[in-house]
Amino acid sequence: SMSDGIMKKLHEEMVIQILLELPVKSLIRFKSISKILYSLIHSSIFINLHRNRRRNTKDELLILKRPIFLDENLYKNIMYFLSSNDNDNDDTLKQVSPEIDVPYFDNDFCVQFQQLIGSSHGLIALTDYEDIIFLNPTTRKYRLLPHSPFRCPKDFVFVPRGIGFGYDSIEKDYKVVRFYELSSEPYDRDLEARHSRVEVYDFCTDTWRWIIPTVKLLPRVHHYVGSEAFFSGACHWTAQDDYAEPIVLCFHLTYESFRNIKLPDTCYFCDNKGYGLTVCQNSLTLICYPHPKCHLEPGQEFTDIWFIKEYGQDETWIKKYTIRPLPIESSFAIWKDHILLFQTGTGTLSSYDIHSDQINEFGYQANNGTLRLVVYNEALTIIPRESNEATQVLNF
Repeated sequence: SMSDGIMKKLHEEMVIQILLELPVKSLIRFKSISKILYSLIHSSIFINLHRNRRRNTKDELLILKRPIFLDENLYKNIMYFLSSNDNDNDDTLKQVSPEIDVPYFDNDFCVQFQQLIGSSHGLIALTDYEDIIFLNPTTRKYRLLPHSPFRCPKDFVFVPRGIGFGYDSIEKDYKVVRFYELSSEPYDRDLEARHSRVEVYDFCTDTWRWIIPTVKLLPRVHHYVGSEAFFSGACHWTAQDDYAEPIVLCFHLTYESFRNIKLPDTCYFCDNKGYGLTVCQNSLTLICYPHPKCHLEPGQEFTDIWFIKEYGQDETWIKKYTIRPLPIESSFAIWKDHILLFQTGTGTLSSYDIHSDQINEFGYQANNGTLRLVVYNEALTIIPRESNEATQVLNF
């Protein structure tokens, strides 16, 4: 084609430099106009350069998942792609590309649990614990992971606990970790009758394998929305230890081992608080908010935001912000390092600007606690053994 003729006259390095400056949407369009551009943009060298280039804030989107109930047992999951206007002082959200109907997960079995985990290298994971889908929302390619071959033994009870995903930068591989409790029936308070199982899925081998944890029973993970985070090579979940003290349970993807991080002393079990984990200002961050359904003592209605100092060494928590009472049902993230995003008690997606003290409500609403949101950087990452574009293969 004529465009291929022009491309051959230009140095490849020059073309790459030009392409790296362009928005992702343009790159996806260019793939269809020239064979040379197609193979260049698809090459692992270009994909890695693109992912590691100076971050362009325009590439950062919010992905919001919202269930729309068709009847009381059946619903479809819609994913929206949201961005703020280019003006940083304007925090209104606009939809920036067509929404996706999410494959699978269409019954009400796990509408509360169903997680949106991410994003690592431009990939996100969707899971109801049993099914796990990897999706690159930029290319709209996705993949259903194979189910774990391990089955619950007869006469045992299986209780899902935690699930996480991230990129192991030493092994250069994406991994999923999943752990659960097995209990000889009936499931009672007898800790002796329970033990934890841990499974890891490696993308490079496309298989699940067992890991033997160093303790018989791992800490019990909270199922708060937004209470897991991937940071510094490890998955983190809020949990409680054997003494019912709240902690962060942490699993390092390279070393494949668990450890506990104590929460600040002001956090304790049964304190009527919800806990969210996120990454803010390049620190592991805890959002500690009053639970909307609980009675609170005077002075306890504030939201505290804590940062970890010296992650991985002498870890201490620093209280960075104390925020006036907010109607938080579940917290999602701190976007642009100063905008707290949350679902309110009435089900609405809202934001609170830490700098200006402003609350904003957006036009996205769902049953209490069923919205899910991740902050996402657009990338061209190829999922190994990926399927066709999500939008082409779905017909609700």
